[in-house]
Amino acid sequence: MIILGIETSCDETSVAILENEKVLSNIVLSQIDIHKKFGGVVPEVAARHHLLNLPIIYEKALKEAKINPNQIGAVAVTYGPGLIGALLVGLSFAKGLSLRYDIPLIGVNHIIGHVYANYIAYPHLKPPFIVLMVSGGHTEILKVDEKKIEVLGKTVDDAAGEAFDKVARILGLGYPGGPEIEKVSKNGNPNRFNFPRPMLDSPDYNFSFSGLKTSVLYTVQKLKDNIPTADIAASFQEAVVDVLLKKTFKAARNNGINKIVLAGGVAANSRLRQKAKSLGEKFNYEILIPPLEFCTDNAAMIAMAGYHKYLKGEINTLELEAVPNLKINS
Repeated sequence: MIILGIETSCDETSVAILENEKVLSNIVLSQIDIHKKFGGVVPEVAARHHLLNLPIIYEKALKEAKINPNQIGAVAVTYGPGLIGALLVGLSFAKGLSLRYDIPLIGVNHIIGHVYANYIAYPHLKPPFIVLMVSGGHTEILKVDEKKIEVLGKTVDDAAGEAFDKVARILGLGYPGGPEIEKVSKNGNPNRFNFPRPMLDSPDYNFSFSGLKTSVLYTVQKLKDNIPTADIAASFQEAVVDVLLKKTFKAARNNGINKIVLAGGVAANSRLRQKAKSLGEKFNYEILIPPLEFCTDNAAMIAMAGYHKYLKGEINTLELEAVPNLKINS
């Protein structure tokens, strides 16, 4: 079974081809340099670049996989959540392929796609497991079993990725904020500033990062011109990592599950990866983290999720619409 995946939910244009569960190609073109000057993703600009680049990326993916379009058995595409214009470009392209080659169309939830990135890295991964999903505007704890994916907790305001971007802006760092904060933090003291850990001891599994971001802002304003950027960045990063992991391990413990999976762009953060593995060893939990190339948005994860939906007979019609605020299990 050869399945083609398409991902255009935000600012990465990506096409991948899988043969069963083996990645034959996974081409990703990022728009980071284009949006840097704006300090964030401009939806209209993102959509225009998807429109321009998707046919080129598609041809490149076919060439790298050494197949022709007639060999494709199904096309999987992100239909939400994401930027509406960007989603429509990918969805329209996928529908065209479905019509042209008379192959099934499979709509994939972008967040579920991030979960399935781990199935690429760990082919023998089996539920149940807990997922710490930290992707762009999403921060959630998920429980995955054989029958469903359940949301145990989520952010009530800013997602972790959004907090990284906003704090980077406060500190005068570049975009995207996550990699910039991580880079600067390597030379900082994570214990110099005792930033708050919002909702750390609340009985639920929800998150809140807005107050933490505000605390950083007030600290910077108080220090005025003498700002120890590296120490502030490291202390902020440590606070975020502490909250993310304490909540995740609590969810795993309370649900009797000893397998924790990280997913999403923030899962590329070296401090988060390091501390997750360290805590896993300390408390005897299995920690699975995908390689960096499968943490950020990519079409291989969409193709993998689509392949598993195909095996279950979950096929969509050409009436499938883009849903920018798509929820899990909707």
